[in-house]
Amino acid sequence: MTRRIRDVMSPAAVAVEPMTTVARAARLMREENVGDVLVTYDCDLFGILTDRDIVVRGVADGRDPDATTVGAVCTPPPVVTLDPDDTTDHAAALMRHHAVRRLPVVEHGGVPVGVVTLGDLAVADDPHSAQADISRAAPDH
Repeated sequence: MTRRIRDVMSPAAVAVEPMTTVARAARLMREENVGDVLVTYDCDLFGILTDRDIVVRGVADGRDPDATTVGAVCTPPPVVTLDPDDTTDHAAALMRHHAVRRLPVVEHGGVPVGVVTLGDLAVADDPHSAQADISRAAPDH
């Protein structure tokens, strides 16, 4: 069943500025229990930083997380985004085409208003699926 992104997205996504250290962003991700943070500058989307970006572009490259900035390791512009009025089918097509699991949701020319994940789409599409169950489960700390 096709739904609007505004109905399935996680609103009020966590955001940091490009000059934030990777270590600070990682702590924020842990505190907020999220796998990504939006990278914004003056209320505009600059990029997105995922836990995978930290590992692949930071740790694996031997970068010091206390000295490396988010702007140096995040997925840089142009970032694939959605509008809150886009459909879940459109989101799934973009995720498939760009091989990503998360998409920032922006409005008014680039102001971030949320994030939609593959898990959000799974829950919306089939709330009884294994993916939906996994997405709803509390993290194992």
